[in-house]
Amino acid sequence: MSAAAMNYRVGIDIGGTFTDFALLKGGEVILHKNLSTPQDRSLGVMQGLATLAAKEGLELGSFLGSCEAIVHGTTVADNTLIEMNGALTGLITTEGFRDEVEYRRGFKEDIWDVRLEPPPQITPRRRRLTVPERVLADGSVHVALDEEAVRHACRQLKKQGIESLAVSFLFAFVNNAHERRVREIAREELPGVTISLSHEVLPRAPEYDRTSTTVANAYVAPRVIAYLDRLVSRLKDGGYRNQLMVMQASGGVMTVDYIDGSPIRVLASGPAGGVVGSAHVGKAKGCPNLLCVDMGGTSYDMSLVTGGSAPVEAGWNMHHRNLIGVPMVKVETLGAGGGSICHVNNGVLEVGPRSAGSEPGPITYGRGGTEPTVTDALVMLGILSTGEGFAGGSFRLQKAGVEEAFAKISAEMGNAASTAGAEAAAFDCWRVVNANMSQGVRRTTAGKGLDPKELVMLAYGGNGPAFAGVQAEDLGINRVLVPKASPTFSALGTLVANPAIDEERSYIARVDALDLGRLRKLWLELVSRAEKYFTDGAFAHDRVVAHYQINMRYPGQNFALTFDIAPNARLNDLSFIDDAIGERALALFNARHMAEYNHIREGELPEVTGVRLASHVVTPSPVVASGFTAKAGEAAPSGKRRANLGQGFAETPIYVGATLAPGHSIAGPAIIEESFTTIVVYPGWVARIDDAGDYELVKG
Repeated sequence: MSAAAMNYRVGIDIGGTFTDFALLKGGEVILHKNLSTPQDRSLGVMQGLATLAAKEGLELGSFLGSCEAIVHGTTVADNTLIEMNGALTGLITTEGFRDEVEYRRGFKEDIWDVRLEPPPQITPRRRRLTVPERVLADGSVHVALDEEAVRHACRQLKKQGIESLAVSFLFAFVNNAHERRVREIAREELPGVTISLSHEVLPRAPEYDRTSTTVANAYVAPRVIAYLDRLVSRLKDGGYRNQLMVMQASGGVMTVDYIDGSPIRVLASGPAGGVVGSAHVGKAKGCPNLLCVDMGGTSYDMSLVTGGSAPVEAGWNMHHRNLIGVPMVKVETLGAGGGSICHVNNGVLEVGPRSAGSEPGPITYGRGGTEPTVTDALVMLGILSTGEGFAGGSFRLQKAGVEEAFAKISAEMGNAASTAGAEAAAFDCWRVVNANMSQGVRRTTAGKGLDPKELVMLAYGGNGPAFAGVQAEDLGINRVLVPKASPTFSALGTLVANPAIDEERSYIARVDALDLGRLRKLWLELVSRAEKYFTDGAFAHDRVVAHYQINMRYPGQNFALTFDIAPNARLNDLSFIDDAIGERALALFNARHMAEYNHIREGELPEVTGVRLASHVVTPSPVVASGFTAKAGEAAPSGKRRANLGQGFAETPIYVGATLAPGHSIAGPAIIEESFTTIVVYPGWVARIDDAGDYELVKG
């Protein structure tokens, strides 16, 4: 098949330092990375696509015209919340609930730190205004909406120059008439302002969750929508004829039109892609329970895959100190990446959470960075090469300035400002960042009642494989998987993800007193929305799989548990709604509660808090081979380099990944250099290459 006749699929993930690409060409996966372009991240995307086109011997227009799908994970929403540079946002809410979003249910990240400041407010009190109105829990109007008060509030917010408006009224998820009327008035009084309504962003109780999510949505919406519009326009001008698909926090992808309705759904979409890809690879390799670790240029992400699937939670999801209630793949993040800055604080060496990013980046990038980073430490320790070939040959690392920076760190710690002192400081940086990551894993697994020793580690990201072996040893894990595509694994994960819509509606009732008509009406509403957007995306309805779910809790519990009441069903098949649904729901809830909390409350009836529909379209995924059927053999090193792999400097064998084949094994200490990542085989470990060309590290 000629290149021009090829149907390509491209997965893209934008990180703080690199933009990653995974090109699926038949059964072949081609990887690429280039530096992100913070001033306009769509430029970095187009640059990478042009490079992929050149690799295929095509002009950009011909290449994009041959792409049947481009799937994109973006960090625009995350970066906006991290940097707090979103739209100037106002809030209109029910009279008496002005400070709901600031009370935060009394939540504090560290209850013992009396000096911990509250998070910076997206909507300071002067931009949180209230109006008389009140809808009761049954949807009846107790106090009519005061439209003049709404106009007055809009005019006050206009004087403050707001760019985005959040509207969150009490029980708007039951009766949304007041919120819809506010939108009509706001369009008259605040032309050009983005408007987010709580019943559209998160149509469920409680008030804080809904208001916080709506405010965050309003804050990021203008930047996310503007970015996606720019990218869609550039792709269209470049020759792309299909719809851009965007990764969601829930682990599914969907069209830009769907995302525009609630842009907060793209928060943490990049990490979600990596977890979805991990579940896919782990299942193929017979490892359904995984500890997934992703160390990139800016952050270190940890997640768990159990039973071959990435768990999705729709509830108390705190991201960047804001509660985001939409369904999200659970990922814990630390400020520990290759660009994390090493510094001395009162005589103590600390690493991160500040990052050098891609501009200026680590010192070794030669782009003006002056503060030493983890990447600089890896260069100082000989783990990363200053030869040609870094990041696929896109640029070369340099050592100039690195030794001086670590010598300064050594002096600040009261040691010698010499070469030996610089090497010792770099090794301390390596130890500290590794300890930070290992401790983060322990917190994550302990919170789920899991022992890391029972899991297989899957390491990815540009820097993940450099630390995986030593972290695994710290945690008692004796098996590590490193996919050959690990440096762009989140981008590859977007190609694994299915088009999906995951939404819910509130409905509060005792499990023994369910209104079947009400249940049917709510699920039909969710079905109607799914059908609309799947049709708009040109997805066949006969390929849609629906999971009808229920949220339940015991009276007085803060959080509900979600479980399938009708899994793997047809999208519009509601035949499961019958007189016995309450009994089935009770049995399923008790089983779920026992699994999660190891007890049930005998004789106490739980209550339903909502219904949920998680639907997806079954689409082709990259095929992952497994097994070790190739003839075993020792690989030959390409040379040696002085490196410190935790036991002092020594001449260490260097292997080039492109020369290795299935069946090869490499005993540590050794370093394997792939195009976009470096795999460290620590002393006492052995790396084996399986039939897919992926690496498996096992404790010798």
